[in-house]
Amino acid sequence: MEQFFNDKMLLKSDTAVTLYNEIKDLPIIDYHCHLDQKMIANDATFKDIGDLWLSGDHYKWRAMRMCGVDEKYITGDSTYEEKFMHYAEILPNLMGGPLYYWTHMELKQVFGINKPLNKNTAKEIYKEANEKLKTLSVRKLLKLFNVEFVATTDDPIENLEYHKKYDDTLVTPTFRPDKLYNFDKEYIAKLGETAGIKINSLEDYKNALRQRLDFFVSKGCRISDHGFSDFPSKYASEEEAKELFKKVGSLSSEEKDALLGYLFIFLFKEYKKRNIIVQLHFSVTRNINSEMFKKIGPDAGFDVIGKECDLNYCMKFLDKLSDEERPVVILYTLNPNQIAPLSCISGAFRNVLIGAAWWFNDTLLGIRRNLELVSEYACIGTNLGMLTDSRSFSSYSRFDFFRRILANFVAEKVEAGEYKLEDAKTLVKNISYYNIKGRLGI
Repeated sequence: MEQFFNDKMLLKSDTAVTLYNEIKDLPIIDYHCHLDQKMIANDATFKDIGDLWLSGDHYKWRAMRMCGVDEKYITGDSTYEEKFMHYAEILPNLMGGPLYYWTHMELKQVFGINKPLNKNTAKEIYKEANEKLKTLSVRKLLKLFNVEFVATTDDPIENLEYHKKYDDTLVTPTFRPDKLYNFDKEYIAKLGETAGIKINSLEDYKNALRQRLDFFVSKGCRISDHGFSDFPSKYASEEEAKELFKKVGSLSSEEKDALLGYLFIFLFKEYKKRNIIVQLHFSVTRNINSEMFKKIGPDAGFDVIGKECDLNYCMKFLDKLSDEERPVVILYTLNPNQIAPLSCISGAFRNVLIGAAWWFNDTLLGIRRNLELVSEYACIGTNLGMLTDSRSFSSYSRFDFFRRILANFVAEKVEAGEYKLEDAKTLVKNISYYNIKGRLGI
């Protein structure tokens, strides 16, 4: 039992332990997540560990479906205790997967429980965890994990009333304009109403977006985030965009693509003026199970790795912006086949970086592969490290997961005589904390 998830987990050498000790207690900067800022403001509590773990975690929902658990015990009307028991029963099937690691790391770090969760231990762990949970709340969890900075994900029309500092954690918004891509008349009207501008023309539209960007910045925004399947293939000129905007509501797919290309270039130049970092998430196909999407909705475990993005379109987009116009851009691909070519592309344009192993790549192998390819094709020393991309307040164990993998990866170079230990200490600290802290100006 003493070998189960002990302090040396994932650390294969004394050098790895040494490097891990340099970074394990560094504060956490979570620069991309989907946490509910209202829950932070209200210092919310949880009914039980089932509520904490299973109320919105589509990683766990997907795993339970793969193991044959009835939907009643996933997103249905069963109790959280029943849902927890079913999750515990299937967990041993997930050996080697990130959920197996994260679950046991959270049990140990949040609840002080260091035993395997399975059908036989479920009732005991459920009872023990719930006793501990009585003493915890959202802000206490943030304090437990030493979370210094949280960037939530927010639509341009949101009012951002809950974004501010809570205890030692600064909660800031992220400008996420994905709903703009459809050029929907109703949404554009809402945008104008929120900005206090009646939108009748392309210039009105741009002024409304500038107003919302300024408002976001006033609330501490330092990051934008765009999620899409692929880069635009066309870019309308100023005059063409004006005419296309008049046709909003009846645009063809090609016209939408051209107007979207124009919008991207406009927004990126505005981001640069405001020193906003841009995150681009792509190569994802969403909601592929149409029947379950109708029943449950989005973000419920039915998104998958998408096709490889067209690298010509990616390069064309980056080339549309001069070094003086381009903000810091972080590229995240859900398709791991493109990490190497995208890393190569990042070296051709100033201020372009490769992001953390995203979503389905957020695994033991995926994180290591990301580190290897970035170090070989780009520059590992400027890497911005980990983020949660999560809706769960206990998911900060993922930072420890990453830091252990990072320490072990760099230690292998030191052990082989290929890298100096003192340089390695600086490197892992920069990747884990100081690089992103500097980029965000915290």
